Amino acid sequence: MRLATRLTLLIAAVTLLVALSVGWFAISMSSRAQFGSLNDAINTVVDSGQGNHLTALTNALYSLQQNSYDLNLDVVFASGAVSQINTASIPLKTRPTLGDVRSSLAGVTSLAHLPGFEVRSLNIGDGDFLLVAGSTLAIRRQNQHLALGVGAASLAIALLGVMIGRVVIRRDLRVMERLITYAGGLANGAAVTDMPSGEGSLEIQELRSALVVMVEALHRRIELETKSANTMQEFIDDASHELRTPLTVLKGYNELLSTQATTSPEQHQRALDRMSREIARMESLVGDLLLIAQLRELPSRELEVVNLSAAVGARLDDFSSEHPERTVDVELEEGLRVRGREDFLERLIVNALTNITRHTDRHDEVRVRLAARGARAELTIEDAGPGLPVYGERPQRFQRYDDSRSRDTGGSGLGMSIMADVAESMGGTFTTRASSLGGLAIDITLPLAAVRP
Repeated sequence: MRLATRLTLLIAAVTLLVALSVGWFAISMSSRAQFGSLNDAINTVVDSGQGNHLTALTNALYSLQQNSYDLNLDVVFASGAVSQINTASIPLKTRPTLGDVRSSLAGVTSLAHLPGFEVRSLNIGDGDFLLVAGSTLAIRRQNQHLALGVGAASLAIALLGVMIGRVVIRRDLRVMERLITYAGGLANGAAVTDMPSGEGSLEIQELRSALVVMVEALHRRIELETKSANTMQEFIDDASHELRTPLTVLKGYNELLSTQATTSPEQHQRALDRMSREIARMESLVGDLLLIAQLRELPSRELEVVNLSAAVGARLDDFSSEHPERTVDVELEEGLRVRGREDFLERLIVNALTNITRHTDRHDEVRVRLAARGARAELTIEDAGPGLPVYGERPQRFQRYDDSRSRDTGGSGLGMSIMADVAESMGGTFTTRASSLGGLAIDITLPLAAVRP
């Protein structure tokens, strides 16, 4: 049985049960009130005849007529004979007995011998009794009519409740069906699209919200897994591509040294020097590749507040000490802090300065500026060297811009791409442009850290 059918039947049963319960309570209260009115009338007539046997019958009859009560008054004599003093619209069909009157002296009661009547008796002296009886037929008929009305009303209310509930349930179930279809499609590999609308009850809206959170989490997880797999594949491809050349050189010189026993000492030393350079290049390349892999995972690592001004100043002091012949124009705003990794930031600065050392003349001017621009720190490093053939493009791994930047100069083609990776991993940017000094200008922006007081 479908959920909608089960819910519809449940609504119908609950609505009908509630309506019948309310109706039964109303009928019960109405019946009790009517029996109370009948008993009050009987007690009024009996009480009016109390106290004086000689006038008991007269007083009872007077009270009956005065209040227009529809009651039967019968005198039951000591001999068992019965005399009807007043006959109601519904008279007694059975003659009362002395046993009946004695059983009803204490108060209003119903007797098995006189079904359908409420009775009470009064001792009027000399062994005679006055019996006051009122019919309950009208009350029973009214209760039957009320019961029929309540039943019909309960059915109508249940039907209305089912109709309203069906409308609400169908709307919610349609939303649920769309959500189930959407989730099933995602599970089967369908592309992530907009979530179906969440119109309906609060529970359906909460279900949709929970599904949105789940889908977004799964989507992020899939993207993370895909990115991780791509990162690993890129790392393997990059490593295999760049390590192939030095390994080939090492293999060649190793075979040369092992097969030519008559090499001169100069040739032997030249081969060892070349092998040492290739080993050093391999060590540097492997270190760069490992750094790239770390940078790709940096957003998930614990970041720290780094004093960027101090880091740039320290590296520039080292650069000026190592290259006293260069003119280095420096303007640094003090106290600028960013969130990141201090070792990675230092690698960024060192790479920029190493490129200047490697690709510019030893007397070319260098200019460095660090300042806050809104919520970001802006670092600019310029040189008066030959510059780049193309500016504005993001550096690609193993990209060498011209023949002067080849493997023979010692570069791996990873320096500028590592600088871009470091900046982007910390939420910043890395761009290149032509410098007013005539060479390359590198612009790096990083978000400033909110330092707590």
